Amino acid sequence: MHKVRIGIIGHSGYSGAEVVKILRRHPGVEPVLFDHRADGGGEVAWSREALRERKIVLLFLATSAEVSIKLAPVALDQGVKVIDLSGAFRLRTAENYRRWYGAEHGRPDLLAEAAYGLPEFCRERIRGARLVANPGCYPTAASLALEPLVKAGVIERGAGVVCDAKSGVSGAGKRPSAKTHFSEVAENLSAYAVLEHRHVPEILLHTGIEESELSFTAQLLPVHRGILETIYFRANRALEAGEVIGIYRRRYASEPFLRIYPDGKLPDLHAVAHTNFCDIGVKADPASRRVVVAAAIDNLVKGAAGQAIQNMNLVLGFAETEALL
Repeated sequence: MHKVRIGIIGHSGYSGAEVVKILRRHPGVEPVLFDHRADGGGEVAWSREALRERKIVLLFLATSAEVSIKLAPVALDQGVKVIDLSGAFRLRTAENYRRWYGAEHGRPDLLAEAAYGLPEFCRERIRGARLVANPGCYPTAASLALEPLVKAGVIERGAGVVCDAKSGVSGAGKRPSAKTHFSEVAENLSAYAVLEHRHVPEILLHTGIEESELSFTAQLLPVHRGILETIYFRANRALEAGEVIGIYRRRYASEPFLRIYPDGKLPDLHAVAHTNFCDIGVKADPASRRVVVAAAIDNLVKGAAGQAIQNMNLVLGFAETEALL
């Protein structure tokens, strides 16, 4: 089989390394490691010329948003498709980016062009895109859990929705900080970016929930990888768990990476570790109209690298599940 060459910048980080690992078992591609820093240790120094010489078809950016905003336009100008794992192109307007990321966006024209890389919602747009904004890890689980319920109209919107999201430490990236030091994380649990987490606008954009209706809190677990989101809402009528499960099963009947649990069973981190699955389980109390939904993903796979490969497969015409099952 003829293999196409795929570039990766940021391969030394957790998400970038996971991209490389998955690419190396993909039968249709040949990964090429680039580095945009002089001392980065990449196999190939990043440049326009190197993209052409290596005949790169698609480039993964596992870099910070600031770096992605600088590098993505260069690659696009060379005719290279880009899948960006940062938050650089996830939001639709420069104003929204300024509010949640606290910075001016250097290429606001690309915000409108970028396809949001959640295949379960945006598959056809991703297929034809030259720039894909890979979703954040928290919004991946939250959006997959909430969107079918919002569309089905079963949430009592005025009562609000609570999303209690817990992530392993790898979600904070490889660069060490005081908050991710072993002594701070071990035997501890802490909330962060309360009421101002930059992943919130992605959830709002792709579920239809209003900011005033959503209470989202991210918390750091003393584990390496995985996200478990527990979502609480009040139904607008007496609702059995089986009916909620039915909503999910109809919505995701043809989706290869969604696993909907039977009544009475909830997912945990072990179930999704090192996979590209999102697992969803439901508990409900019809008398009080309380419903609890638990959604679990591996933050480095479905929450980052695996979803990025899923997007690459769509963009380049491979089977969507290639190298992921």
